[in-house]
This record gives sequence, structure tokens and C-alpha cells, in this order.
Amino acid sequence: MVALVDCNNFYASCERLFQPRLLYKPIVVLSNNDGCVVARSDEAKSLGIKMGIPAFQIKDLIDRDRVISFSSNYTLYGDISNRVMQTLSNFSPEVEIYSIDEAFLNFSGIQNLEEYAKSIKTTVKQWIGVPVCVGVAETKTLAKIANRYAKKNFKNLGVWVIDSEQRRIEALKSTDIEDVWGIGNKYSKMLRSFNINTAYDFSQASENWVKTKMSVVGQRTLLELNGVSCLTLELISEPKNNICNSRSFGQPIISFSPLSEAISNHAASCAFKLRKQKSIASFVQVFIMTNRFSKEDGQYINSTTVSLPIGSNDSKTLIKYALVALKKIYKDGFKYKKAGVQVFGIVPENHIQLGLFDSPSNAKSKKVMKLMDDINFSNGKNTLKLAAQGFDRSWRMKNEKLSPCYTTRFKDLLIIDI
Repeated sequence: MVALVDCNNFYASCERLFQPRLLYKPIVVLSNNDGCVVARSDEAKSLGIKMGIPAFQIKDLIDRDRVISFSSNYTLYGDISNRVMQTLSNFSPEVEIYSIDEAFLNFSGIQNLEEYAKSIKTTVKQWIGVPVCVGVAETKTLAKIANRYAKKNFKNLGVWVIDSEQRRIEALKSTDIEDVWGIGNKYSKMLRSFNINTAYDFSQASENWVKTKMSVVGQRTLLELNGVSCLTLELISEPKNNICNSRSFGQPIISFSPLSEAISNHAASCAFKLRKQKSIASFVQVFIMTNRFSKEDGQYINSTTVSLPIGSNDSKTLIKYALVALKKIYKDGFKYKKAGVQVFGIVPENHIQLGLFDSPSNAKSKKVMKLMDDINFSNGKNTLKLAAQGFDRSWRMKNEKLSPCYTTRFKDLLIIDI
């Protein structure tokens, strides 16, 4: 048996942790640059606020119904997520962290599944303060269905266990076809054209027909819905094949200097992620773009890729070649809205391919990078950085409604007056 533990309205729940007055108040969390709604509390959903809607389009509704909005605080959300996942590891030796707010647990050998699932819900709420729902079933896809069914019909209980054919059919019939894990918008439209409207309808389809229409991926989903496990728990995260770091700017950039600072920071972030997964990259791609929605300003978008002589995860090296790429595509006279860096050609760091006259990065450089990472880990991001990353950060994204980083920054520690 497999359990899926999913945090309820995770970003909104994180904001409520340290501000209990927000309980039962409508809350929305906005994307980078305070652009679009990326998370909603149940109260905000009941007001008709849609996921992904631009914030400026619902300004009147926010003011009228006193909706509380926050800028995305991914530092806080990431730390709370780590605490939730560590708590879940107490309930199973095998935990697959599927996303920032979801995890699959191996429930093999557990006798009273419902009581055990309830204890998970209670413990996470008591230890962390975040509400969760738990779905339990024979396969990962069915566990997803069970979790969704629990949220939709038994949110107060927060648990649904598919341990009988009756319960499986009940949950499948209540799940729209587009809500099935692994079936996207394109396939759901195709399936509805064949009068397959629910997960149950899909589960009754012919295996050969599904394979013909949706390839082996659809066939796997069909089998999973019928209780045949095809997806195992992925306990070790695979290294990423490419890493991208990009941001929209809080205000348009019209000169090279702040743009180079932004690119340097993106390159340094990519280098850190490479070191974290013990990999190196062989190619650096840089892209810049103006605001395509602005009718008054000139439009320009461009990107270019440079090859590193030797694969690297050194921040100095990646920044150097990222700036080389930026100089190739930068043009004066435009208002730049977004820029980013992507690295690819990623291999393990012990697989460096050298030329005849090349020499690997020296040990001193590696020590510098490790020292920088250690200092930033213990004292906070960007405590120590390279000069090319700048200090003014006038290009940084807008986050006017950012909450404190209560759990990761000493100056943001919650103060309680007695």
C-alpha cells in the first residue's frame, strides 16, 4: 500500500503559522514580482478567485472582501516543507518527496491503515502546524485519487483509504478525467470526445485502445487505476539534466550594468545548484527579453549559448562565460523586463573531460567555493558572494508584501510580548 500526504493550501498555511489572526481569513499568495495568484486559502477560493489570475484584475475584489495578499516567500516555504518531510520520515523508512508539499510513503505491512493515516495527520499538525490530507491505496495513482477524494469530501477527517473495490469505484466516479494524475489537458479533451468523463470511465476502457491513443504512459495510468502498481517510489532524486535560474525585474532595466549584475546572480545560483548535486555543466545559455505586453516600448528578445573549455561548477567560471554571452546579445535602447541563465551538458563532477593541454580546476578554487557555500548556509544566502553579483540589486523583483523568514533568519525570529 502507498500513502500520499499532501499539505492543504500549503503556501497560505505557512503564512498562517506565525499569524494565527489569519485563520479563517481569505489569503492569496502572489507569484514573483507580485504578478499572479499562485496559492489560495479555502476562503479565497470561495470568493471565486481563480488560480493564476493576475493580481491587478482582482484588486477591487481584494479591497472589498479584505483579502490578505502575500509575496511569495520561498525561503520560508522551503524550510517548513523540510520540517514536514522530516516528520513524515518517522512514519515510514521509504519516503518519496514528490513536491514541496507532497510525499509518497510506503505503507507495506501496516495493519490499521486508516488509524495510521490519522496519526500522520495529527502529528504533522501538532509538530509543524500545517494541515494535511492523506490518501492511501494500492498504487501511487490511486493514492492521488484517494487524497483528492479526502480533500473534497472529508476535509475535516483528512483521510481516505481505498481498501475495497467499493471504495475504489466510489472515488473514481467522483474524479473528473482531467483531474487524474498523468492525464493532461490535451488527453482529457480527447477522452471526453469519446464520452470518457471520469476516472471510472477511463478505468473501464480497453488496454489496447488506451495504448493506441495515449502510448505506454496512458496504459500505465489505466493499470494503476485498476490496482496494478506500475510506478515505484523514487527514493533518490535523479540529478537534473539542465538547471535554469531566471526572474522578472521589479522595474525595467535600461543599462548594461544592472543587467550584468542580474545575470551574474543567476549564474552563481546555477553554479551552487550544480555543486549541491555534485555535477558540472559544459554549456551556459543566457537570455534577455523586454516586456512583450507593453505596446509603447520596443520589443527585443534574444539568447545565446557559450561552451565552457572544461566543464565546471565554479561560480567564477560560470559568471565569466555568462557575461561573455550577455555581451553578445545585449542592445542599447531597450527596457529589459526579464533575464535568465540556463546550464546544460550536465555530468557528474568526477567525469570532467579534458583536452590534451587542459588541466582541471585547481584545489584552491574548490576550497573557495566550499567555504563560500558553508558560510552562506550558516549565515544566510548571499552573506558571501562575488563582486560581479553587485550590492545595489536595483534589478531585484518586486515583493512588497513579503512576510518575514521566521525560521531561517535570526532578525526575523518571532517576538512574543507577555
